[in-house]
Amino acid sequence: MDELYPMGANMGTLDGKIAVITGSTRGIGLAIAEAYAREGAAVVISSRTQAAVDAAVQRLQAAGYRAAGLACDVSQPEQVSALAQLAVQTFGKVDIWFNNAGLETAYGPTMSYSAEDFTKVVQTNILGVYHGSRTALQLFLPQRSGKLINMVGKGYKSPAPYQNAYGASKAWVLSFTKALAQEYADSGVDILNFSPGMVITDMLTQFDVVQGHEHRLKAFPAVLRILGRKPDYPARKAVWAASSATDGKTGLLVNSFSLGVVLQGLFKEIIRLIARRPSDLPEIHMRSVPPVE
Repeated sequence: MDELYPMGANMGTLDGKIAVITGSTRGIGLAIAEAYAREGAAVVISSRTQAAVDAAVQRLQAAGYRAAGLACDVSQPEQVSALAQLAVQTFGKVDIWFNNAGLETAYGPTMSYSAEDFTKVVQTNILGVYHGSRTALQLFLPQRSGKLINMVGKGYKSPAPYQNAYGASKAWVLSFTKALAQEYADSGVDILNFSPGMVITDMLTQFDVVQGHEHRLKAFPAVLRILGRKPDYPARKAVWAASSATDGKTGLLVNSFSLGVVLQGLFKEIIRLIARRPSDLPEIHMRSVPPVE
């Protein structure tokens, strides 16, 4: 049996593929890495700290999967290049590159957080996607194959007040990725946007709120109960996005959110309220922070 697959594993939809996922030591990034590995891919993961990378790699390897990883600040092009080099040196090639790493500022008006905080979001969410896309295309264009997948999120379709840095960055990602897809339409490379919907991760359960704006989030726990999904839900759709099902569909926006998700969540919340059952969501921690002077 090929050593790519754990003993006794069934052949998966990503058999023999090599996938790089940025921001993949926790949350949706780790869920995608695990889903890809279950479907037969070898995975290369990253985050800003080597300790987190090492722990995630050990977790994957303990499950019988092929995995490697490297600390990588995606705002630094030389570190992104090093991540690609690790993938090629370890597994021989790259077939899938998923730009998942992302940051956000405290929830609040744009003038209430610092220019430094805004710049950090730009460096990760915009420049990180640029550097990752450029690095992936340097590998994919010569081989005339590959899946480049860029993560969008709240704000990609319409403005996101009080989350302006994050929302605007995701609108940029959508436009940038669509333009890339048009520029390289005949290259053999599929370039896709991926929208995971509302995912229950630390980003939505532990975050900062600018003082004086906490009241704007009174309904947020209920919204998260109705619309939120655990990371493994969009991860399954991410497998589909990376599979042969999207061959030739460059420019596609893959969306794991649907009317069915809304109706299912609403029904579940109504039943919970009628039965007076406690929520199964992690506790939401909103830390109030002072506005920038």
